[in-house]
Amino acid sequence: MFGDLFEEDFSFVSNNQCGKGKKPKSKDTEPPAPREFTKLSGIKNQGGTCYLNSLLQTLHFTPEFREALFSLGPEELGSLEDISKPDVKVRIIPLQLQRLFAQLLLLDQQAASTTDLTESFGWNSNEEMRQHDVQELNRILFSALETSLVGTSGHDLINRLYHGTVVNQIVCKECKNVSERQEDFLDLTVAVKDVSGLEEALWNMYVEEEYFENDNLYRCGACNKLVEAAKSAKLRKLPPFLTISLLRFNFDFEKCERYKETSCYTFPIRINLRPFCEQTQLDDLEYMYELFSVIIHKGGCYGGHYHVYIKDVDALGNWQLKEEESKLMTEEKVQKDTENSKEMENPLTILKGILSEEESKQIPVDQLGQKLLEKKGMSWNKKYRKQYGPIRKYLQNHSQIFRLSPDNKVSLKEMYHKLQFGSDSQGQGLQSSSQNNDVQWTSESLCTVLKDSASGSHWFDLNDSKVQPIKEKDIEKQFQGKESAYMLFYRKSQLKRPSEAQANPRYRVPGPLVNEMDAANIELRKRRMDCDSADSNIDLHLHLGSHYKLYHGALHPSLSQKESMLDLTIDKRKTLGDLRQSIFQLLEFWEGDIILSTAKSLPAGLHLYQTLDGDEMTLGGIGLADGAHVFVWNGKEVGGMEVLSGLDHEPVLLNVLRLAGYNEGGKGQHFIESQHAVPCSAELSTLWKALPLPGGIILMNSSGSDKEVENWKVVPEEDMKKTVRSVGLTDGSSILVLDSHDQSLVNMASGNLTAFTHDISWLQVKNFCRLEAEEKQVKITATIETVMSDIKIKAIQELQLGEDLVNDSCLRPINRNGKLLSPVPEDYTVKEAELKMGSLLGLCHGKAPTSTQLFLYFVVGSDLQGGPEMEIIVEETASVRECLNLMLEKSGLPGDNWHLRRIDWCYEAGEALSEESARLKELNVCSGDTLVITEGKLPPKGFLKVPIWWYKPLMHFGHQESMQDQMNCMTCMMGALRVSPAGGQLPDCCAGHHNMGNRWPALCGERGD
Repeated sequence: MFGDLFEEDFSFVSNNQCGKGKKPKSKDTEPPAPREFTKLSGIKNQGGTCYLNSLLQTLHFTPEFREALFSLGPEELGSLEDISKPDVKVRIIPLQLQRLFAQLLLLDQQAASTTDLTESFGWNSNEEMRQHDVQELNRILFSALETSLVGTSGHDLINRLYHGTVVNQIVCKECKNVSERQEDFLDLTVAVKDVSGLEEALWNMYVEEEYFENDNLYRCGACNKLVEAAKSAKLRKLPPFLTISLLRFNFDFEKCERYKETSCYTFPIRINLRPFCEQTQLDDLEYMYELFSVIIHKGGCYGGHYHVYIKDVDALGNWQLKEEESKLMTEEKVQKDTENSKEMENPLTILKGILSEEESKQIPVDQLGQKLLEKKGMSWNKKYRKQYGPIRKYLQNHSQIFRLSPDNKVSLKEMYHKLQFGSDSQGQGLQSSSQNNDVQWTSESLCTVLKDSASGSHWFDLNDSKVQPIKEKDIEKQFQGKESAYMLFYRKSQLKRPSEAQANPRYRVPGPLVNEMDAANIELRKRRMDCDSADSNIDLHLHLGSHYKLYHGALHPSLSQKESMLDLTIDKRKTLGDLRQSIFQLLEFWEGDIILSTAKSLPAGLHLYQTLDGDEMTLGGIGLADGAHVFVWNGKEVGGMEVLSGLDHEPVLLNVLRLAGYNEGGKGQHFIESQHAVPCSAELSTLWKALPLPGGIILMNSSGSDKEVENWKVVPEEDMKKTVRSVGLTDGSSILVLDSHDQSLVNMASGNLTAFTHDISWLQVKNFCRLEAEEKQVKITATIETVMSDIKIKAIQELQLGEDLVNDSCLRPINRNGKLLSPVPEDYTVKEAELKMGSLLGLCHGKAPTSTQLFLYFVVGSDLQGGPEMEIIVEETASVRECLNLMLEKSGLPGDNWHLRRIDWCYEAGEALSEESARLKELNVCSGDTLVITEGKLPPKGFLKVPIWWYKPLMHFGHQESMQDQMNCMTCMMGALRVSPAGGQLPDCCAGHHNMGNRWPALCGERGD
């Protein structure tokens, strides 16, 4: 189930080591996130290893187990560096557990990885993705550890901490002989079904007696006969750590399925095991246990998720619930503001604090002013200059505290460093303090948070990578339900932790592992600093005003884009003054002041928004982000023209459509489309200045250039004084300009403009009448209510064809394959013809069918692919026979030995139209259908054509006939067999066959082809 967990198979072990042989990652990869406010590390879920993570965290928060494992050195376990050496014994599982525990204690990352550990188990990726039972894993892991530690001083580690014994006794009622059997255990499995809680389950197991009586007697070895007896069990030896597995999963024999017990099952935080023990005369403390871990299962019997509630025995974590943390911070803030408000306003205190927080202990003077701005939200010039003068002068006046170097850097003098951090007499001095704080989160802040731990250790919920503090009473929520306790871990109350272990994650951790974790933390901090520095760099696009010109309310480069724009990479933590200075250095030719404005590239062109000021502000503080556009100019004009900036003057790019003149546009183009940029604050009436027409009707479409009716609206005359933005026009919106006399697209009522009433349909018409005509294809503008006859007339005029075609032509849709479809009735509208915008129509010779006529295709014979397809127009009330006669007449086929069939979905002759008197409309024959003229008459109603083979029996021929003649058979095809009940009279045409004998009924169903 768990792979080769018992075996230490070196072939499965990676060379990954934290800080040493770890798999190399790309420098671009982000470093792992640091620990969150709890200061405890979670464990990453590899896909389905939440059960493993919960058990490992429980072992990690069992200090006695963790320290016993740490006590085993490389002389007993070997070293992971010697894995590849065949003659060296390396105990991989305990070594990987040591490394994992060291990472959980000391490595500043949000979650540790168990990849190396599971590889030491021999697990593959499938095993890591598959969820197993944590109770079984507990037993198997302990067994694997015992096997791995054989021959070391830790060979009895599991037995010493978790081993207990149970004694089962049977007492004879007659001779009082006691028969007993002792059993070892590493965990106790207790029932959940029909039990209210842990105490009741233990009472049933170790207090209640089972009696052998009546028909169920016990054979006593001493009495040598069946006697009455009492059976009981007691705990003989209690381990320091008691593991209890709850039987949550059971089997329903009636339903033949597994299920999970979700009923209420209580368990105490502290429990006295004296009533369940064989020896009861010891002190109470010998029997007292305290709960310190609860593994919880959420889900059903076929899957779910594990997480664990753990008591932080050594106070390694920062326990502070969010609401209490917020309250504490508020109280501290009020107290701090009350006691130190005057002190915090003192610039001397602020500057000393800033310098003391610097790792290098010295920074340039101008950066000191920037740090002050970040810390106080106000620059030195605005807050202190009036009272104390320039910052440099202030530093010089306090030379007893500050040291100014020749390269313009400032630092605190040594004596003030010692005052800031404490002298050697108070601790280990500055240097040792730095060393002790390699793991920064174990410093004084942790101790101050834990001052409220009067109630003892605190509880945490460790859910894979996530760690959160909880209250002790939250454990009661896991008594019942789909998310409930599954394993309980108790520790003896007598087990006390030394004071030096409290809040000290380095306690008893081997020196090599401490050094390795310290080096890894330094590398992590360096990677995070590099990542932060890389994240702080932003790329700015500088647009040079001297290389731009203004037209249509937007800025456009007068040169190429490359020559008009410069790219500059700068740290966003620098100030606007730094940026201005960098630009001065880049533009040696620039004369006069430099004004910087934020810009944005719009569809209409470049537009300016906000002028940047406040040279002491950081670039990030003023909102400059990566990829921002900055316009460099004199702040007045560009190319001699005033530039309007801000949101109110944003240019909007509109698509303007108008009807094309006779000689305008491309070949067959009916509309002319152009783009115009106008300020969003401009009135609609100003649009006429940009258009070639003096006036007319404007329709606008805010959604774009589509021609859907609900998106096009007529602009009333009173709205012409509104601005472009107020009517909803944005970049990409379209306006359609029509001459005022064109009433085919809008309604004019009483001389007033009303709403747009019809969709604009764009239809294309291709000439199939006269191929020599100059115009082969044109676009026709119409409405959904336009009649097809009007479209035809417009097309004939646009194609410059003769008027004689008006009465001798029709419009036929053309499909994607170029096939001409059924002509559209001329009295249909565009909507009734179901034509979409852009549909292609063919102008062809011939009249279109009326609404009561059908346009049909037909072919002759069975070769439908090779035969020519012909067309015909018939009345929908015509019969099948009449339709067939018209088709025979048009195709020139003689005789009446023909019938009609439909075309099936395979484009083959299908169902026959057998009822020749039926009307086409009744048979659901529609315009555009294809029929097949097939040779042969259909049998009369009630008759079938059946081919029959007649086998000539051998006995009907003489002995002189050859074998070949004997094998000959004669085929006799009956004209028709009547389908009638048995015994019915056959027609005369079949009488001769009927008299041939009784062979026919048996042979008529056989077919030799």
